[in-house]
Amino acid sequence: MSEIRRDVPEGAGAGAGAEGKGAESHVGSRAARRRRMEIRRHRLVAERGAEEVSRKRRKLDEESSSTDEEEIEPARYGVTSVCGRRRDMEDAVSIRPEFLPGHHFFGVFDGHGCSHVATSCGERMHEIVAEEAGGARSSGSDDADRWMGVMERSFARMDAEAVSSRPRASGAPTCRCELQLPKCDHVGSAAVVAVVGPRHLVVANCGDSRAVIGRGGAAIPLSSDHKPDRPDELGRIQAAGGRVIFWDGARVFGVLAMSRAIGDSYLKPFVISDPEVRVLDRKDGEDEFLILASDGLWDVVSNEVACHVVRSCVRSKAKRRGGRSSPTSNLSPRQSSGSGSGSSSGDEAQNDGGGCADARSESDEESGEDVDEACAEAAILLTKLAIARQSSDNVSVVVVNLRRRRPRF
Repeated sequence: MSEIRRDVPEGAGAGAGAEGKGAESHVGSRAARRRRMEIRRHRLVAERGAEEVSRKRRKLDEESSSTDEEEIEPARYGVTSVCGRRRDMEDAVSIRPEFLPGHHFFGVFDGHGCSHVATSCGERMHEIVAEEAGGARSSGSDDADRWMGVMERSFARMDAEAVSSRPRASGAPTCRCELQLPKCDHVGSAAVVAVVGPRHLVVANCGDSRAVIGRGGAAIPLSSDHKPDRPDELGRIQAAGGRVIFWDGARVFGVLAMSRAIGDSYLKPFVISDPEVRVLDRKDGEDEFLILASDGLWDVVSNEVACHVVRSCVRSKAKRRGGRSSPTSNLSPRQSSGSGSGSSSGDEAQNDGGGCADARSESDEESGEDVDEACAEAAILLTKLAIARQSSDNVSVVVVNLRRRRPRF
């Protein structure tokens, strides 16, 4: 095809070209300005979107943290403390729900020589632990090292108070032991303490009481009894210049059948108050319950048998609700309900048959106590089993339900 060419006058072509360029530049500047405005608008929207996302994220974090606080489990437990076949009640039990935000305190204190050291531990130990834990919050962590330090300092403070808190202000004796020795320096107490938090379980033991956890169908001891013939304890006592004499069992200088205790100033430094502390991460779906008890139980009942009893009570709870009689139905009203949360000491004991000082069950729920029915019955059954097996000591048992409640929709 031949090329078609049109001749345009020079002047007309130049003017038209300039005019076209001006129009094109005008249109181009408007388009560029529009594009710049669009970019700015998109950038502004993006910045506002980022702020909105950040604000929503902060709100979600706050809601999740508040939800975590709302999901903190209340204390669910059962406790029994009986005099048994002993003449005097020297045990004390301390239950302090929410003694720290989201943390529950449980303690069993087995006194010897008299009840006043165990009673003092039941009244003061949770306060000391709370003070030490509050002072340690600056570390910013809830790990094992922090809790070990808290428990070690707490036991040391409790021991110092127990040793120095018995001066006689008047001529009249203030407790039974002062009728024999005014100084009361031969009195002490074993102590096993547990702090149950939302993420951790802390157990501290000093003496021959014991803590056992039911986890995944197994019985796992969380403490080791401080007996004078335990190899490491025997070596420590001998290194300090002491002696372990076998007189109705291994005893420090033939007197005390444990190598660690709170109080007992006349046997220091051979008998110390340093606790052994264990910190465990809680495992949902595996942790079942925790048992704290004095040696009145553990002398005649093994860890496995105790956990089997508690597990059986928990599993049969639904059947008992269906009409079967409760294992505690033959107990007197005083034996089937206690005085509420707090400390139960030997001074309140009534040696009536089994000599039950305190046995809390579901009847306490009417007064606001969050006491687990299965745990309460398990504690009573363990106590009755120990007495049936001829335990010669006071028997104090605390059973704590560690299973988290399912959310209700």
